[in-house]
Amino acid sequence: MPKNSKAVKRELDDDVTESARDLLSNEDACDDSFKKSSLIVGGHDGEGKDCDVEEGGSDGEEEERPAWNSKLQYILAQVGFSVGLGNVWRFPYLCQKNGGGAYLVPYFILLVLIGIPLFFLELAVGQRIRRGSIGVWNYISPRLGGIGFASCVVCFFVALYYNVIISWSLFYFSQSFQQPLPWHECPLVKNKSSTCKKRASHGPRPTAVSTSTWSFCADVVPECEKSSATTYYWYREALDISDSISESGGLNWKMTLCLLAAWSIVCLAMIKGIQSSGKVMYFSSLFPYVVLICFLVRSLLLEGSMDGIRHMFTPKLEIMLEAKVWREAATQVFFALGLGFGGVIAFSSYNKRDNNCHFDAVLVSFINFFTSVLATLVVFAVLGFKANIMIRKCVALNSRKMADLLGNGLEESLIPGHINLSHISGVSTADYQMMINIIRNVNQDHFPKLGLDSCSIEGELNKTVQGTGLAFIAFTEAMTHFPASPFWSVMFFLMLVNLGLGSMFGTIEGILTPLVDTFKVRKELLTVGCCVLAFSIGLMFVQRSGNYFVTMFDDYSATLPLLIVVILENLAIAWFYGIDKFFEDLKDMLGFTPYRFYYYMWKFITPILLLVLLCSSLVQLVKAPPVYNAWIQEAAKEQEVRFPTWAVAVCVSLVVVAVLPVPVVFFLRFFNLLDDGAGGISAVSYKKGRIIKEESCPGEDDDASLLRAKTPGEAPSPLPANSIYRKHGAATGGDGPQADAAPNGRYGIGYLMADVADMPESDL
Repeated sequence: MPKNSKAVKRELDDDVTESARDLLSNEDACDDSFKKSSLIVGGHDGEGKDCDVEEGGSDGEEEERPAWNSKLQYILAQVGFSVGLGNVWRFPYLCQKNGGGAYLVPYFILLVLIGIPLFFLELAVGQRIRRGSIGVWNYISPRLGGIGFASCVVCFFVALYYNVIISWSLFYFSQSFQQPLPWHECPLVKNKSSTCKKRASHGPRPTAVSTSTWSFCADVVPECEKSSATTYYWYREALDISDSISESGGLNWKMTLCLLAAWSIVCLAMIKGIQSSGKVMYFSSLFPYVVLICFLVRSLLLEGSMDGIRHMFTPKLEIMLEAKVWREAATQVFFALGLGFGGVIAFSSYNKRDNNCHFDAVLVSFINFFTSVLATLVVFAVLGFKANIMIRKCVALNSRKMADLLGNGLEESLIPGHINLSHISGVSTADYQMMINIIRNVNQDHFPKLGLDSCSIEGELNKTVQGTGLAFIAFTEAMTHFPASPFWSVMFFLMLVNLGLGSMFGTIEGILTPLVDTFKVRKELLTVGCCVLAFSIGLMFVQRSGNYFVTMFDDYSATLPLLIVVILENLAIAWFYGIDKFFEDLKDMLGFTPYRFYYYMWKFITPILLLVLLCSSLVQLVKAPPVYNAWIQEAAKEQEVRFPTWAVAVCVSLVVVAVLPVPVVFFLRFFNLLDDGAGGISAVSYKKGRIIKEESCPGEDDDASLLRAKTPGEAPSPLPANSIYRKHGAATGGDGPQADAAPNGRYGIGYLMADVADMPESDL
């Protein structure tokens, strides 16, 4: 039978008294062991306002909030999220393009001025408020609540195409268990029996490198003959790419299966939240370092590796003074740490309140930096080895040309006596350079007509390559020359899969955690639903034209929206909430006052640098029309093509949709169209199966303060726990406000709101 109102009131009062007694008797347990307890209070401040209380549910035990099993697990999660594919194939390219070792100087400076302060800010806010991105920014200022939704939208866009890259790596990984590797040499035209190896005696052994000696191989597939074995395998065998983005060409079933496998891995790893993904981090975060170190040791033993490393560390100081170099360095710092995605905030929200997040920010940032340097060493060592192979092929080819030109435009007297052009294999790189210099000096005007290449190691190393071109073409080509090449191929692509998964876990957590916090849904169901939806939409990326859509999303779905999100995050803390109050909160949380350096960074330097970066990115987008590199099958080469009108509309839509939540939420809050107590936060408390929902009382000020403009003496502090502790008059000596929070491990992310006389208090 239903209980009468007096019985209900008596039961609620008993719950409050019991929980308050527990809190006062064991404060330390609140922080260290996340003591289970719930308090339910029906009153607000001294003005006597009443709030609605809804009760429902069924009997059951209170769920605990998820927490990291260890500090190491948390650090590995943050490292796995920040260290991704960009460290391996984007940073080395920028280093090669922008002055070699000199590029490290602007990158490091901007890491200190932009990267570490913003990373520290996101860690601190997530750890203090203990919610995902939506809850954090809604809690700071309801009118800026759209920042969290924008982060979720960007995370979803990035996850769509990022997992496609993982599926490509899975495909190459599955094809690496063969000897020789399938991209080792060009395939034959169907119904032909001859092979390119028949002409191997006339020159160097044909491999995955395109040379004109292949023109002798009439039975090789023409597209491969005009390009190279690895290039052909990537564009034709793996992607089966169309000639333009307008030609969909249907689904590529091989890549569709790999994409399904990639999303299945992500779903299984994330379905239990950090309890499942945290254990995977031990492998996915550490394995790439094992592979990189093994690759570095192996590549240093290869001929020519030191040429590549020497090229990397040879600074070109004049390039460092260009504004473009600093802009690209700032962009790389920004994306390398995963700022604005919400993954950093989501991961840190599972920490204890007194965790030293400043140490975490500095540690993860420097790990990210040194990982980029390590990956660059590996890439340049391997590219140096590859360049030496290419130079030997170039020397053999051009020596043959010289032999044919003797007496037909080239005098024999110009050839040094110790060099015998009748034995091409005996001509060394030094001998060839000697002949080229002599011929160029004697016949300066006639030399270009001879059609001889310089075969310079510097020229070969200056050929910039990034992204898929580095991973799936240049690196795979180099590995075909490795002893035991299948083993190294397996290791390399398994490393790419793990790097991608580490970043994907943080990206998906940046979607799930805020939505679970906000809508209180089962995380398991939300995870499965999100992965199924993403796989369904992601089918556009595994069409024959899918690679062009990956380029579109990579260029337009994240860059500008994330810059805007991070600028708003910085301004929300430094100017709306108040940098002085934020420093007080940090002191309360960390036990010490952060360096004054962060005060000036957050308030002045970092926002200005971000605005400059945003303006320069906008100018760059306006100046450069939307283009993509299309693979033309007949010509067997890439060609820069403008996006069609409908594709340009999609590019613009990606930017608009990602940023749209910010102004929409602002205006809805401003005109009170979004009913949430003028920006208040509703709280849902779970106690023994009953759901008690508390709406913020009408009349509260809509202030930028985290706790609705309460003074430090009045405002409760959010502390990490699995349940809600409410203020009790006997314990505090006064009537305080209700705590706005909701605990729940499985359905939502809750936090402890304690307001006890001898416990630290703050605004945040």
